[in-house]
Amino acid sequence: MIDFFHNIVWADIGQATFDTLLMLGGSFALTLVLGIPLGVLLFLTDRGQISQNIAVNRLLGFSVNILRSIPFVILLIMMIPLTLALVGTSLGVAGAIPPLVAGAAPFYARLVESALREIPRSTIEAVQAMGATRIQIITKVLVPEALPGIVSGATITAIALVSFTAMAGVVGAGGLGDLAIRYGYQRFQGDVMLVTVALLIVLVQLIQFAGDRLAGAVDHR
Repeated sequence: MIDFFHNIVWADIGQATFDTLLMLGGSFALTLVLGIPLGVLLFLTDRGQISQNIAVNRLLGFSVNILRSIPFVILLIMMIPLTLALVGTSLGVAGAIPPLVAGAAPFYARLVESALREIPRSTIEAVQAMGATRIQIITKVLVPEALPGIVSGATITAIALVSFTAMAGVVGAGGLGDLAIRYGYQRFQGDVMLVTVALLIVLVQLIQFAGDRLAGAVDHR
């Protein structure tokens, strides 16, 4: 067993894990910041909602669907010029974050929109009848009522981002995916591949566990 792991350099594994966590943390935070408002806007501007605007809704929906339709590896390559303009590099952790956000935020926005659609129409109408403003409806009714679904969607998105960070290794983004590709695949070092995959599995399990606990804690129904 010791001989099997002779290619493992634990310092490299530790650095790759740290890079993956940096990519995940940075992109996940920005995905929440962009995805929640976008999902709320998609919901509010839809037909029959309090801010109905079919033109805006269709434009937003079309843009979201385009980004969701592009395979992430292709999106990584397509965004290299924009990434260079935004962060000055297309490599490493910093270079991976813009395409990670571009791939995850539209996905999460649709999950937020879906969670908001679970709120009974009668609840919104009752609050409107009491004279609540649009901002009050959003902050006091929509988001709190949909919070369990929003948290569950965030968990799903975070797990998708773990997969995206692994794929980002294709273009030299660093992290466990980069290590698995450069050593596990290109140099046929099965022990490196095994360790990186095991760490990714553990990371996904931890995210799912934390997400489930948090969703349960905010669900007061």
